[in-house]
Amino acid sequence: MLCSPPLLAQNAGEGDVPELPQVEVIGITPQHGTGLPVSKVPANVQTVSEDEIEQAQALDVTHLMERRVGSVNLNLLGGNPLQPDVNFRGFRGSPLLGLPQGVSVYQDGVRINESFGDVVNWDLVPETAIASMEVMSGSNPLFGLNTLGGAISMQTKSGFTHTEERVKAYGGSFGRYEVTAEAGGNTGETGFYIAGNRFEEDGWRDHSDSEANTVFGKASWRGEDSTADIIFNMADTELRGNGAVPVELMNQDRDAVFTHPDLTENRMEMITFKGSHFFTDNIALDGDLFVRRTDTETFNGDDSDYEECEDPGDAGSLCSDDGEGDVVLNQEGNEVAESEDVESATLNTSDTRQRTYGGSLQSTFTQSLWDMENQFVVGASASLANIRFHSQTELGRLTDNRGTEGSNEIVLDSLTTVEADREDLGVYLTDTLSVTDSLSLTLSGRYNNSHIKLDDQLGTALNGDHTYTRFNPAGGLTYEFSPLLSTFVSYSESNRAPTPVELTCADPDDPCRLPNGFQADPPLDQVVAKTWEAGFRGSAKAFQWSLGAFRTQAEDDIYFISAGPARNSGYFDNIGTTQRQGLEAAASGRAGPVSWFLNYTYLEATFQEDFAVNSPDHPDAVNDEIQVEEGDRIPLNPEHIVKAGADWRITPTLAVGVDGIYNGEQYIRGDESNQLEPIDAFTVVNLRARYQVLEDLQLFARVDNVFDTEYETAGLLGEPDEVEGFDNFENPRFYTPGAPRGAWAGVEYTF
Repeated sequence: MLCSPPLLAQNAGEGDVPELPQVEVIGITPQHGTGLPVSKVPANVQTVSEDEIEQAQALDVTHLMERRVGSVNLNLLGGNPLQPDVNFRGFRGSPLLGLPQGVSVYQDGVRINESFGDVVNWDLVPETAIASMEVMSGSNPLFGLNTLGGAISMQTKSGFTHTEERVKAYGGSFGRYEVTAEAGGNTGETGFYIAGNRFEEDGWRDHSDSEANTVFGKASWRGEDSTADIIFNMADTELRGNGAVPVELMNQDRDAVFTHPDLTENRMEMITFKGSHFFTDNIALDGDLFVRRTDTETFNGDDSDYEECEDPGDAGSLCSDDGEGDVVLNQEGNEVAESEDVESATLNTSDTRQRTYGGSLQSTFTQSLWDMENQFVVGASASLANIRFHSQTELGRLTDNRGTEGSNEIVLDSLTTVEADREDLGVYLTDTLSVTDSLSLTLSGRYNNSHIKLDDQLGTALNGDHTYTRFNPAGGLTYEFSPLLSTFVSYSESNRAPTPVELTCADPDDPCRLPNGFQADPPLDQVVAKTWEAGFRGSAKAFQWSLGAFRTQAEDDIYFISAGPARNSGYFDNIGTTQRQGLEAAASGRAGPVSWFLNYTYLEATFQEDFAVNSPDHPDAVNDEIQVEEGDRIPLNPEHIVKAGADWRITPTLAVGVDGIYNGEQYIRGDESNQLEPIDAFTVVNLRARYQVLEDLQLFARVDNVFDTEYETAGLLGEPDEVEGFDNFENPRFYTPGAPRGAWAGVEYTF
């Protein structure tokens, strides 16, 4: 466990160094309850405090994790800084449909992975309102579905934790500016907190402007034995992320995009009621009820694999599969005539409406058992989701700058409207028994039941009714050699049920285009992850360290077999067992006016079974397939991750900081067989500074990628020569370039 010291403590003087580390209590379930000391938790737990969030000056919580949290790296497959794939120990929490999800994310105890594809819309998280964040490692069953590699739990501010009014604004490179305002207070019994955020940028790449708005509010009541909170969260974002580009185009112009636009519009409202009550000093009850509504619209301009039919009998008509497939029919059932207005581009749109309702109830008992300290937690959770998805593909043409213009000819076969009802139920329990003052035993388990019903609104091909159940156990031991040194070992299991989007796109004989069309649904098996983990952690005065090892095997892992960025077609399939194993080391400390941290991760993310995968753009493909062998590395997972940083309070009013990230080589999607050269490793260094002008007025500045390093965060294979003007492009690699050097400055005023 690494809990870094605050980068710039607001009230501590240079000599305020504690003799012993403060005992840190963390939540072991989504409903934190009374929590446990970290020394009794048999897993690697990383915490990020409000001070660390504030002082890091990261763009959002995902970039904060990229800089500060061990075993986390980001891929920007979508190309937008607010839509990254967060990879933790080789498992993803991503906003992109089609990527295997393996991280569960909670906000105030409510799971915010969306019901349709378990995706995480990071742009909807109210960063300004986040008070703390805990990253729990392993297949912890207490956090429910999708906790294959770990869970991220965020707690928000309230009028009892935040009692100031503050306005902050900054601007600078890429036409980016952000304004936030927050206020909170309490009467001792009632409290309020409200925060608002406005983000806008032109983007550093062409056609990549974005904006995001969030509003957060919390009304609170604190009694002698009870608490109650009503939480409101709203977000409205419009993000353009134009993704990967052919490597030959990127080498000519790193700002360029291949085709555009690639627009995602998210709107979300969520209301949560939370309450707790202590019946006695040893019995507590926590619970919540929530309603969440998310509307997502996408518009993707792409090139086309529709061309004039090669069969002489269909001459003059448009056919699929580069002219070799079926004649294209429009929405009225008529053949589409070949013309320059319909054969060079596709305009793919989707509209997803998700309504989720649910709640959880948890009891905590801390009575002694056989004269030994004991904490027993039992809880249950339920969520019900109704989903309506519609998509279509319109034929069109590419403009001179590779934008798209429509023709009003909708491909009949692309029309998809499906409704899905999803019910997720869980019952869990955990007991931590202090066998001695030094030795603690934890046993946990959770029963999950998921029911997914699919109702095709245009026919019957997508109809389906699926139920998945499983009991997941966990157990672990911790031992404290002294208040300064402890060790742990644990075993845990968790499962992920196939999502509606996976179940409707699982036929290898009839691949779909994501997220804009689905086909018949052969059943998929649920994914089961099993994790062994062990480590040491210690502290002395202002120094903390940890060292551990882990191994997670995901059985029946689900993978999207992709045909590249241009066609973006494929299907989901169970590919057998995959494995993530490695080492984690972390240290942090403070020496006088300087605080510092260091993280290192060695990660082996590999396929554990041989299988053939569709990759038609791979130069070594045979019949459009490549052969994956046991031990091949899973794409987009670096083997080595190093993070380091330091902050120096030069004077009581001036502080400067630096942090750096090293990401090792990564194989690209489409090269699961590891036959091609991987993406190069890279190092990025960032600087920041703060100056307290007056007691209530602070200036701050940051420079990202100080040395203007040219690097790539993600890659995949495609067909660059399918777009007019790129006929001479032969390299099938598509890369997502990393952002160049950027600088921003701002002001913060506290009332």
